[in-house]
Amino acid sequence: MNRRELLQAAAAAAVSGIPGARAAPLERPVPATGERLPAVGLGTWITFDVARGEARHARGEVLRAFLAGGGRMVDSSPMYGESESLIGEEYARIGRPPGMFAATKVWTVGGLAGKRQMEQSRSLWGLPRLDLLFVHNMLDWEAHLPTLREMKAQGRVRYIGVTTSHGRRHDLLEAIMKREPIDFVQFTYNLNDRSAEDRLLRVAAERRLAVVVNRPFDGGDLFGAKTAKPLPGWARQLECATWAEAFLKFIVSHPAVTCAIPATRQVAHVQENLRAMSGPQPDEALRQRIAADYARA
Repeated sequence: MNRRELLQAAAAAAVSGIPGARAAPLERPVPATGERLPAVGLGTWITFDVARGEARHARGEVLRAFLAGGGRMVDSSPMYGESESLIGEEYARIGRPPGMFAATKVWTVGGLAGKRQMEQSRSLWGLPRLDLLFVHNMLDWEAHLPTLREMKAQGRVRYIGVTTSHGRRHDLLEAIMKREPIDFVQFTYNLNDRSAEDRLLRVAAERRLAVVVNRPFDGGDLFGAKTAKPLPGWARQLECATWAEAFLKFIVSHPAVTCAIPATRQVAHVQENLRAMSGPQPDEALRQRIAADYARA
């Protein structure tokens, strides 16, 4: 540790001892490199599939609020319609901040078609290279992973991985995680669907893979009659003002999770989501209590 790093560490330690001081937003390491990412990212499925016009710029304001609140990782896919072109246009309009992390996917059949699609995605984002490329829902993964490995070796992408969603095809995903040299996986994990806990999260920890959690609110289905009730007493302990913050803290406090990527159309919601990175995080006992309280609410 050099002198500057030592002074920064001392300052952080001093602040942590000040009554009422808040810790820095939660970041989690990427196991392959140690690079740290904010634990809450921004998903763009459905929400950013918007044609040109004022509504498109409104998503740009969501993106601006996300970046202003300390967010860095934005996740998209060619499957998401206008999402990638919107991101590229709005980054150009509002400015690309240093440290942004661009994650997208290949979602087509055939190696040549995959190469063309990945280059189109890079162009739509308006970037010299993407940070992370997934094979979306493992579509033709045997054709695409060799391409991704080659791109990574050439420095044309920094990380590679595979995804699934809606709790599907866990057997195949687990086999790929155990066998293939990848850096990231992405799958569904939330209080309505905890099927990833026993196998996928355990294997990710064992294989030192970064985990991106999609559908953290179960496509909105976590909200409803249960969340119309007041938050339980542990919410005060965790400094959660809303159920959304509690849902995200449940996810990102799992030691194998790197980042959760809730999607939203609203600036207020993205700000609310980012608050899940602040304040205390639940330990395992409290995580189980949160799950039990939600189940019986």
